[in-house]
Amino acid sequence: MTDNTGINRRRLMAGAGLAAIATPFVTGAASAQAQSTEGDSMKMADAPASDSFDLGEFKLLVVEDGTRLMENPGETFGTGQDPETVAALLEENFLPPDKLINGFAPVLVDTGNETVLFDTGMGPAGRSWGAGRLREGLIANGYQPEDIDIVVITHMHGDHINGLMEEDGPAFPNARYVFGEKEYAFWSDDARMGTPAEGGHQSVKKLVTPLVDQATFIGGGDEVVPGITAMEAFGHTPGHLIFMLNSGDERLLLTADTANQYVLSLQRPDWHVRFDMDKEMAAATRRQVFDMVAAERIPFLGYHMPFPAVGYVEKVGDGYKFMPKTYQFKV
Repeated sequence: MTDNTGINRRRLMAGAGLAAIATPFVTGAASAQAQSTEGDSMKMADAPASDSFDLGEFKLLVVEDGTRLMENPGETFGTGQDPETVAALLEENFLPPDKLINGFAPVLVDTGNETVLFDTGMGPAGRSWGAGRLREGLIANGYQPEDIDIVVITHMHGDHINGLMEEDGPAFPNARYVFGEKEYAFWSDDARMGTPAEGGHQSVKKLVTPLVDQATFIGGGDEVVPGITAMEAFGHTPGHLIFMLNSGDERLLLTADTANQYVLSLQRPDWHVRFDMDKEMAAATRRQVFDMVAAERIPFLGYHMPFPAVGYVEKVGDGYKFMPKTYQFKV
């Protein structure tokens, strides 16, 4: 008798019998394979979130270094705005009116010749609250800390430089470093002592200054490696840099902290952000950068965008609408 699937029941039962007889002979090998697979799966399950895709000949790996819950987001991303206005915009975008998750997304660019890491996350300083997971994420994806050839710092706020050092020394011991010349000059200057920038100054002296002998200092228009070029995007910090990646016919802009939140900073680019050191300049830079991103349909990676932190923007009214990365980055 044959059922409507076309499978002969007698043959099916005979096959099942043979399978049962064969089971004792394959159990050992299958068990060993299962244990190996289970071990690998557990490692990946314990690793931080990551996402990889190709850009021309480049391979990009984004690692979620950590996330942090922020209360009253309007006080950070809408300084001086009416709280009800901020809450209404968040709710309009299906977000809670009084809290946000903020993430940190360093990215590794493997050019085929060199591995270039952009920013280093929270490092040891963040591990008490679940961040500082960049190195874990790199290792889970096949990159050891010793494999990193170049570390590029977009700017010298703590969530970008804290991962430069581990307790026993440099986190990426074989790397050379690329720092913004104007950025380092500002933060390393002892004139920062006794000002609101004193804490940042002390962090830079501790984490960045010991590495300057292995560093190259750059500005806008300078090339890190072929296909990766720095652009000035000042305002968030005095020497904040962003980077255009070009490989084959494809390009992507690493916008770092030009926009810090995908609704409040993109849909309302003129709203002041508490962490922007020159707020008017930062707002003007946001418009300049994202006008270009929208007009030229350039994908971008923003350090604090929703993970995996990659997408496009569409110009809508006086601002921009974020469109997250989808399957097109896999084809």
